[in-house]
Amino acid sequence: MNLNQTMWYQAIVFFVLAWFTMKFVWPPLIGAIDDRRKKIADGLSAADQGQAAMKEAEKKVQLELAGAREEGLKQVANAEKRGQLIVEEAKNAANAEAARIIAAAQAEAANQVTKAREELRDQVAALAVKGAEQILKREVNAAAHADLLNQLKTEL
Repeated sequence: MNLNQTMWYQAIVFFVLAWFTMKFVWPPLIGAIDDRRKKIADGLSAADQGQAAMKEAEKKVQLELAGAREEGLKQVANAEKRGQLIVEEAKNAANAEAARIIAAAQAEAANQVTKAREELRDQVAALAVKGAEQILKREVNAAAHADLLNQLKTEL
């Protein structure tokens, strides 16, 4: 074999190999590359959509948080107002109870003063009778002179 024949064989083998590669090898490789390129493009698109959705979700979360903070502040303010009302009601109830207790104590004191006056009148009347007994040197009958003693009590 000479050099020309080998070159022709090599050229034929090269063209057969090139034709075989173009017919059977390149289409699946190009298809796989195109599929991979499409998957990458879809993944990037999905990532962009995910980032946009995440930003939108963050905005919604911030709005919800602001609303929740505002609602919490309102509830705290309402609780403080209610607490103040409860304190005021308790003060009013305590003042009313104190006034009732003072009135009851004043009434009791007035009753005791009246009782003490009555006892004092009785004691003064008894002393007056004893004094009169001493003066008259005889026993004065308290039952017989009850009208006189009652008149004496009222004058005291």
